[in-house]
Amino acid sequence: MSDFWVQDGETMLFIGDSITDCGRRAAEAPLGSGYVRAFTEIVTAQFPERKIAYINRGIGGNRVTHLHERWREDVIDHAPDKLSIKIGINDLHSVLRQAEDAVPPARFEELYDAILDTTQREIGCPIVLITPFYISTDTSGQTFQSEVMALIPEYIDIVEKMSEKYGTKLLRLHDLFQAHLKYRGSETFCPEPVHPNRTGHFIIADALFKMLCEG
Repeated sequence: MSDFWVQDGETMLFIGDSITDCGRRAAEAPLGSGYVRAFTEIVTAQFPERKIAYINRGIGGNRVTHLHERWREDVIDHAPDKLSIKIGINDLHSVLRQAEDAVPPARFEELYDAILDTTQREIGCPIVLITPFYISTDTSGQTFQSEVMALIPEYIDIVEKMSEKYGTKLLRLHDLFQAHLKYRGSETFCPEPVHPNRTGHFIIADALFKMLCEG
């Protein structure tokens, strides 16, 4: 594990939606009670000698449009050494719910590309992208959950495309949860398909840590 991605003295910033936020702006400040905090605890347990600073800039309900609006203040101005981005499920929901400010795949790609381009030009820090996920196996075609399951591959494909374009690390979280759902019901990991429970958050943190141990 000597090749762990985050080095001694570095700062790692996490940004995203409610899954990243997880109370970090309220009772669970400053890191939240979800995968961000669990990840930092795993790192501390494995690398007690490394003094790593963590910043959580997740905000519940955010889409990539919101990240684009606050990117300079919440990312660029902090100039992190490492950056983690997890966004997409609210963008997808906005399309299915026909919101006036919906973020269809083309717009999602445009703005995701813009924030990554800005980051590459102004900071140049290594990045890990985390795909959106949905903890469901419903493909009936007759429910909202099945509509999400039908559309989410388009958003995942965009994140994968951005990862390849910018040479980032990539955590395929939707695939990971789908693999777990072969063995256990969704209630093991979440109260509903969007927001993980403690077990679900630990799965994210554990997968992220293991991937970043690869260097």
